[in-house]
Amino acid sequence: MIYQGNAITVVRDDDDIALLTFDLKDESINKLSSTVVTELDEALQAIRGESGLRGLILGSGKDAFIVGADITEFHGLFQQGEDYLVEMNQKVHTIFNAIEDMPFPTVAAINGLALGGGCEITLTTDFRVMAAEAEIGLPETKLGILPGWGGCVRLPRLIGADNAIEWIAGGSQNKADVALAVGAVDAVVSASQLEAAARDILSRANTGELDIQARRREKTGPLHLNAIEQMMTFETAKGYVAGKAGPHYPAPIEAIKVIQKGAGESRERAQAIEAKAFAKLALTDVCYNLVGLFLNDQAVKKQAGHYEKLGHSIQQAAVLGAGIMGGGIAYQSASKGTPILMKDIKGDAIELGLEEARKLFGKQVERGKLTNEQMAERLTNIRPTLSYGDFGTVDLVVEAVVENPKVKDGVLTEVEGWVDDSTVLTSNTSTISINRLARNLKRPENFCGMHFFNPVHRMPLVEVIRGEKTSDVAVGTTVAYARAMGKTPIVVNDCPGFLVNRVLFPYFGGFSHLVEQGADFEHVDKVMESFGWPMGPAYLLDVVGMDTAVHAQEVMAEGFPDRMARDGKNAIQIMVDNDRLGQKNGKGFYAYEEDKKGKPQKVSDERAGELVGSLVTQRRSFSDEEIIARLMVPLCLETVRCLEDGIVGSPAEADMALIYGIGFPPFRGGAIRYIEANGLGPFVDMADRLADELGSLYAPTDKLRQMARSGERFYA
Repeated sequence: MIYQGNAITVVRDDDDIALLTFDLKDESINKLSSTVVTELDEALQAIRGESGLRGLILGSGKDAFIVGADITEFHGLFQQGEDYLVEMNQKVHTIFNAIEDMPFPTVAAINGLALGGGCEITLTTDFRVMAAEAEIGLPETKLGILPGWGGCVRLPRLIGADNAIEWIAGGSQNKADVALAVGAVDAVVSASQLEAAARDILSRANTGELDIQARRREKTGPLHLNAIEQMMTFETAKGYVAGKAGPHYPAPIEAIKVIQKGAGESRERAQAIEAKAFAKLALTDVCYNLVGLFLNDQAVKKQAGHYEKLGHSIQQAAVLGAGIMGGGIAYQSASKGTPILMKDIKGDAIELGLEEARKLFGKQVERGKLTNEQMAERLTNIRPTLSYGDFGTVDLVVEAVVENPKVKDGVLTEVEGWVDDSTVLTSNTSTISINRLARNLKRPENFCGMHFFNPVHRMPLVEVIRGEKTSDVAVGTTVAYARAMGKTPIVVNDCPGFLVNRVLFPYFGGFSHLVEQGADFEHVDKVMESFGWPMGPAYLLDVVGMDTAVHAQEVMAEGFPDRMARDGKNAIQIMVDNDRLGQKNGKGFYAYEEDKKGKPQKVSDERAGELVGSLVTQRRSFSDEEIIARLMVPLCLETVRCLEDGIVGSPAEADMALIYGIGFPPFRGGAIRYIEANGLGPFVDMADRLADELGSLYAPTDKLRQMARSGERFYA
């Protein structure tokens, strides 16, 4: 034994090969925490103290190689400031360089995921062999930073600047065949042959068949690009990546600049450039929020795992209602391997649902994700039916009929008579109270809400709504099914609009106030899209459907009359009155024309402006900052109320629900993180000023005021 630590062991075998194995105790994965990096330094010093070694193999005792740095440390480390981060990264460079400079050949045996720092450590070795099922990549730009442990230096020298930019700026995970094709790894073998392949490479290097010094010169010297080639490569890449990333995500462009600045430099100088750029990005609000988003996502998944243990798995599902939504649910279930019955009372509705599923599977075939044979096989997971005859073996039913309480009540009570006593019933309702729908059920403990977002195949969130009588088993089983469908379930308690719609409609309320005071809705859309929303409020209402929005608005007004009830008509109602329902009938705040691919494209419509203009009670101009405040303050305050009312269990769940459910700008972290970014005190003051003019929709809660006074935070 050369070295024994908590995460790393090094042994010397009979062939004088040092085997360094990452195997972090009491963890299911390997990650490079500060402690593990310190261990690595100690292990490498011990290796260098050995005489007569003929090679080093880096390997893993886990299913994954190394999934990256320990992201739970990031916020604390980044708070130490720029100088600290530069020094920290330079220390890691020194440790990693020690691998690259070993007096014998080195090889990384990549058995599973090698991401971030885990990928960067493999780049230090002379050779890399990879299991066929493994993946490798540098996803740091998705966290608002860039590879800071040599990724921006070594990868371009290994696979070329163009390929490296694609990997780093895109933050992609790359399969073994792709890694081999670009030269990121030297061999791809089965997992069982990984160590043998690594040993073979070391043997060939020791005999001189493979020239390790030539490889090292390539990795430690400047990139082989002349001035014209550099300009063509980097300037073209910057333009393309800027268009893809958008103005709110600076890390991909900064990564390209780092590669460019270091292209003509030696290893140490290029690493210094990388360390400095990493530190600057790490101190941005975007990085703070994206790291927070990652941590929140992990917390949400952990909570979902806790719920899932309380339920049982789904072997057979069913959906009631075979329209676009029912077809989308059936597709998602079938595509992830859970067989599903799709029932409707009309044959043409069944055909509509099947056509929706076929269309979605067809797109997967077009993109090369599925073969025609695989598509046909997965379609057999959907079994259409006009009767309840086969419902006795169904584990969970999703009711997805029209958003009408009487219709839903009738369908739910009917299907309850056909299913087993243990079958879980769920309603895909966006607004109707789960407690109300449970009143006429014989087994209300087996009933909860399962609110999918449209389009089902794209939107990751599923709200699982617990009623007063819903059992833990029903919640856990529904969570299990959502996860099996590849969705992120968040459990909330019953109230009008549940979580996401309850929070969204104050945002629409703020929008209505603005247009009634003369704000141009197209300008409001542009401001909010510049703020980071995928679409502004008027465009979003067109997509939701104006009639759907009116119904939800009525539910909100009934449930929260003090702040959501309105006298007279607003812009949404005016649109409905004039048969302008949005995209569904081609006209709303905008008119819609199909592009070459058949997708609706919005265009300005004078008639919409005239209708909204008829509501204007006073004309005034608004700055962009005022527009943002008028929309974001009520949304954020309603999120706070949902936390205080116990509708959602944690700030992490609230923020992730908004990001996954309605496209809250991820780089802003969610409504609660947005409040904290403004500061609770300044946010409360801003809300109070707006409340004086606009009423209770903008009034902070007493608890929020207290938190602002005492300096409390939602997130530790």
